[in-house]
Amino acid sequence: MWTCNCGFSTTADSLTSSVIRYERCFRKPWIPASRIYYSSPFVAHIAVEFNLVRPLEQRRRRSSSAVRWSALGRRNGIDDLGDGAHHLEENKVLGEEEQGDEEDHDRREVEKKKKNRMAVLTAAAATVVLGTGNRILYKLALVPLRQHPFFLAQLATFGYVVVYFSILYWRYHAGIVTDEMLSLPKTPYVVVGLLEALGAASGMAAGAVLSGASIPILSQSFLIWQLILSAIFLGRKYCPNEILGCFLVSIGVILTVISGSGSGVSFRQAGIFWTLLMITSFFFQAADTVLKEVIFLDAIKKCKGRSLDLFVVNSFGSAFQALFLCLLIPFLSKLWGVPFYQLPTYIRDGAGCFLNIGTVANGCEGAPLLPVMFVIVNMGFNISLLHLLKISSAVVSCLAATFTVPISIYAFTLPLPYMSTPSTLSTGFLVGVVVLLSGLLLYCMSSSPLPREK
Repeated sequence: MWTCNCGFSTTADSLTSSVIRYERCFRKPWIPASRIYYSSPFVAHIAVEFNLVRPLEQRRRRSSSAVRWSALGRRNGIDDLGDGAHHLEENKVLGEEEQGDEEDHDRREVEKKKKNRMAVLTAAAATVVLGTGNRILYKLALVPLRQHPFFLAQLATFGYVVVYFSILYWRYHAGIVTDEMLSLPKTPYVVVGLLEALGAASGMAAGAVLSGASIPILSQSFLIWQLILSAIFLGRKYCPNEILGCFLVSIGVILTVISGSGSGVSFRQAGIFWTLLMITSFFFQAADTVLKEVIFLDAIKKCKGRSLDLFVVNSFGSAFQALFLCLLIPFLSKLWGVPFYQLPTYIRDGAGCFLNIGTVANGCEGAPLLPVMFVIVNMGFNISLLHLLKISSAVVSCLAATFTVPISIYAFTLPLPYMSTPSTLSTGFLVGVVVLLSGLLLYCMSSSPLPREK
């Protein structure tokens, strides 16, 4: 037994007298809410003041440490009540509370995973729908602008810059986009614009030589580039079933395209150079999507846990892409069969056909409705694709975009306005669709979505 300077014993006095003398000694009331495992309030105060133990409300997840301190106090003879049953009962209650907290935490984690998975599936479904509409409307938009495809491409590229920055301006004044987001380094956006411009230029150059059916087949290299670049720059590790699922998706797309191309595809006529150039263009596009994923991940750290708004990436990326395409216009116009000195006349005629006015409007039926619908749906597809990439991964967004190929092929078998006689499907198409769906299911069952903070 020992006695403090205030004149009361920590082992002999009752709980009531200890409280009274504690209040006289320290000139402040004893707060029962801050009690700990010690029965004596004086010892409790000393333990808390010297940070030996935590108050009750701070120790619910670390009750084992408090139990050790309680046992230490009893061994030293400072438990004035000597009521071991009281401590055991309190430990039991706290243990039940800790177990309940852990169960609630696990339940919240499971609900969060279900919610994230549903968000990814919803975004993927929207991407597939808009991607299919994008492919169909591109064909329909080229019906009135069949003589001016280069004008349609530049209209979309430069039109997006105006629309994206207008949306960014509105979101900034609405408080969705912060100054911290806009102050992020612009170098990654410059690289994004350069990769998109190089992908567009090399794809146009190779597409002018390669047959139409060979391009969807070669586009499956995009998925392979995604897997390789994600593993290198993001440190992703894919299990054998995920790799096999991606492989089946590529095989399924190739089967559906070959079955609809009639006599098949011959790459020998085009030459190995143009084939490799098309594969290189898909490398640029895959690098672009992986870089955007890196930008979103880095922005979470730099913006103190807040996710980067996708219109910041879209706006600046499109602006730098338009800048680099301006530098490549002489080269690109030649690829589309338009000499550079005739480019002003070509743009003027393309604008007249797009607006369906003037002497050049002959044969431009469907304009401007079809081209405007294509631009709107294409913009929605790009936004949904970037949103899916933001909340999942580059590979998941690639799989969703790939799934639009067989659906759009099937859509062209339906009677569409301004289109010729619908095509027919062969047995090989159905086999390819089954293989593609098998690959998607295998990939989805073998992996979990990678959601990030929205």
